[in-house]
Amino acid sequence: MPPAPAPQPAVGEAAGPRLLPDDALQSCTVVANNTMNRERGLHGVNSYTRELGFDPLDHLSARSASPSWLDLCSGEGRALRAAAARLPASAVLTGVDLVGPLDPAPRPPGVELVTASVTDWEAARTYDLITCVHGLHYLGDQLRMLTRAASWLAPDGLLAAHFDPDSVRRPDGSPASRPVLAALRAAGFAYDPRHHRLTLRGPRAVRLPFRYVGADPAAGPNYTGQPAVASYYTPLTS
Repeated sequence: MPPAPAPQPAVGEAAGPRLLPDDALQSCTVVANNTMNRERGLHGVNSYTRELGFDPLDHLSARSASPSWLDLCSGEGRALRAAAARLPASAVLTGVDLVGPLDPAPRPPGVELVTASVTDWEAARTYDLITCVHGLHYLGDQLRMLTRAASWLAPDGLLAAHFDPDSVRRPDGSPASRPVLAALRAAGFAYDPRHHRLTLRGPRAVRLPFRYVGADPAAGPNYTGQPAVASYYTPLTS
């Protein structure tokens, strides 16, 4: 099926690259990434602990007798599987991935691995920890994903996601990184530029002053050295 027509610039917006809506974006090879988080485990050199800068088990173990973790763009869910063996049986561990797990190994109790687009999937509960390890690089409307995830946090929950400010642009292709980061910080997010990590503590309703107009899957490599998506936004005026 051919991709849906790209959104047209609004009056006054300069024409840029051909932008795709999210439903068409998901069929692109850059987005349907079957290597994302396939081998990444919980601990070690190639691990969530290293990428996030903290041990998810420490955060979860300190929260409640029934800790919960949502991992967006989870790949094989190896980190979730490893965590299940060290958390109470009542723990809820959910992974969502566009490609889904390719490993047929049985899932431990408490682990749910969902094959779905994270842009369409809706959480049915709140979580003590929400992670997106290098997953935003392959989404179109990254800001909407962040605002939705912020509302899924449990009290004192933590959201941690890798974010590349250079991937957000205006319709004419110029950088939108400064106003986007300023808006995220105003909404309560913290950003670590050295490690390209956004964090947010505690649930909240986040409204960001931008309108998504589409994404470019041919933007080329980002700071990871891997091909990524550029997301285009028009600033909203009050």
